[in-house]
Amino acid sequence: MTEATERLPRVAGLDRRRAFAVISEAVWWVTIVDGNFVRYHPEIYDSELAGRSNASRLEVEETLAGLRFVRNQIGHDIDRGDFIRGISGAAGPPHARDWTWTSLPEPTGELMSPRGLEWEMTRYKAYQSRLAGRPVVATFRCAASFLKIVAAGVTPAEEVAAD
Repeated sequence: MTEATERLPRVAGLDRRRAFAVISEAVWWVTIVDGNFVRYHPEIYDSELAGRSNASRLEVEETLAGLRFVRNQIGHDIDRGDFIRGISGAAGPPHARDWTWTSLPEPTGELMSPRGLEWEMTRYKAYQSRLAGRPVVATFRCAASFLKIVAAGVTPAEEVAAD
């Protein structure tokens, strides 16, 4: 996860589809790490969230939920390149710091159960609130910094037990 998220600010000269390929790798890693901490180390995860101000906690929770929405939508009705756009006025070849998340239409949920649609709409609203219109790199900075703090609270013995 760290390698994928730290690579983003250095990536330059990619068209939208290729840029999103790099971004989607970071999405995958962040959401996998987040899911594992929630599942295997909930007390450390929850303690770190609880120790934050309401605004900081909400930012982290909604950023991670928004990234889960991206992960869930990859390969569905949304074209991968539609998730991002370059910042207008950026000079030279596109750089990762020049990409922002786009605003997206609500998912239709045609093939989802009512409960599944409600779950996905929560993530969609978080995406619209915390990701849409904002720089991609900043999103990962928020998510990865939180997850690194949680990781620091996991002792090696706990990590072995989780494996």
